[in-house]
Amino acid sequence: MTVAASDDRWLIALDIDGTVLLESGELNDPVIAAVAKVRDAGHEVMLATGRSVAMTLPILQKLGLKPEYVVCSNGAVTLKRDAMGEGGYRREFVEMFNPKEVLTSIRSNLGTANYAVEDATGKFFVNGKFPDGTLGALSEDVSFDELVKVQATRVVVISPQHHVEDFLSVVEQMGLHQVSYNVGWTAWLDIAPDGVNKSTALENVRSRLGISRARVLAMGDGRNDIDMLVWASARGRGVAMGQAPDDVRAVANEVTESDLNDGAALVLNAFPAKHIL
Repeated sequence: MTVAASDDRWLIALDIDGTVLLESGELNDPVIAAVAKVRDAGHEVMLATGRSVAMTLPILQKLGLKPEYVVCSNGAVTLKRDAMGEGGYRREFVEMFNPKEVLTSIRSNLGTANYAVEDATGKFFVNGKFPDGTLGALSEDVSFDELVKVQATRVVVISPQHHVEDFLSVVEQMGLHQVSYNVGWTAWLDIAPDGVNKSTALENVRSRLGISRARVLAMGDGRNDIDMLVWASARGRGVAMGQAPDDVRAVANEVTESDLNDGAALVLNAFPAKHIL
């Protein structure tokens, strides 16, 4: 096994759903093997996801990864490796905001929407219905009045009655301020603290690890990956999955095959040998 020198190490940040994980929830063997290849070469391979901590840690285990840091909740929560922590990690950085104003605004524009607020511990407080398994096991049904009192790391809004384009149009018309938001594949809205996203968390991680901006690779497929791909593409490698929407593909400086064609594995297996000593 060849191992990267400390000054030649890359920071490789991988989205989960639609990147290393298929929409069906399956994790293909070629992706597992490709992740292991770059991990064993000595590079820092981590996950950067919109998932909560509880929904992220099992994927780390399946991939055989133990990175120094993990970015969850679209950048609002950054974990640091700690043998005494949950799943071997502790919450190192947690960004929060008061969700009352934004929730009230959304409710007035999307009366039929469903809402969930994630707190600092990863628990979700839910008003409405969410598909099974999307939020994790730790959740509690509450009234809307109770919901707006929870200090949030993230607010999730879904509206099954809307198509994605219509939902995005409504959200843009609301002119959300003092929060960062992204609309996913379905009519799903993730709202994070102002100025917080995957890229801000990853830049903090990169700086702490002492890895050059020229040696970052980020890969993703969703609109919540846009900031991360812009950040990586500026001086390193921002890779969009082949099935990503046009606006996601447009900000990346590379596009790989789709998740169904193991696009993540293709990129990692072709990682330039010249960077590995």
